Amino acid sequence: MAEDTETWPASAGAEEREEGEIADDGDGSAAAAAGRVSAHPLENAWTFWFDNTQGKSRAVAWGSTIHPIHTFSTVEDFWSLYNNIHHPSKLNVGADFHCFKDKIEPKWEDPICANGGKWTISCGKGKSDTFWLHTLLALIGEQFDFGDEICGAVVSVRKNQERVAIWTKNAANETAQISIGKQWKEFLDYKDSIGFVVHEDAKRSDKDAKNRYTV
Repeated sequence: MAEDTETWPASAGAEEREEGEIADDGDGSAAAAAGRVSAHPLENAWTFWFDNTQGKSRAVAWGSTIHPIHTFSTVEDFWSLYNNIHHPSKLNVGADFHCFKDKIEPKWEDPICANGGKWTISCGKGKSDTFWLHTLLALIGEQFDFGDEICGAVVSVRKNQERVAIWTKNAANETAQISIGKQWKEFLDYKDSIGFVVHEDAKRSDKDAKNRYTV
């Protein structure tokens, strides 16, 4: 079994810190310094969520172990968080790390996600860090033409591969989905084909659901 890995650097501080908690120097100097700099607000607030299914009982309902880490709404808040949490290559096998628009939960059952689906990119172990960062920057920077259709993104660490996915609201909006998929590939300079799977299809299928769209 893989050694437990928290979502903050080992050097970040207190041994008693809860999983996912953000590091703090304790003297307030970082917060004071940030207060002296004019913040750059984002168009949307975003929330990081964390889940690690490794070692969890099969009887536990899917989604019940996902918990929010922190919500940010400025460029400065984002970098403060990003620089104090583990990147995907440092997470345990089984971990899912999400970044979703505030008030949207990274679950199929969320009303905003329910009729949507996801684009997914797969890569080798330890290779998702750059894809994840560039995806986050494109999301919070509102780089997509159909950004209103986007719910958020998730990076998933598995035994033989890592995956980054973008979740969207309305799977039936083919124009929006194709645009999002094509732009995402351009932002990441990703050359292979990627597929879009509808959440409802994934829930009904015991195996991998078929792609609704491919770019």
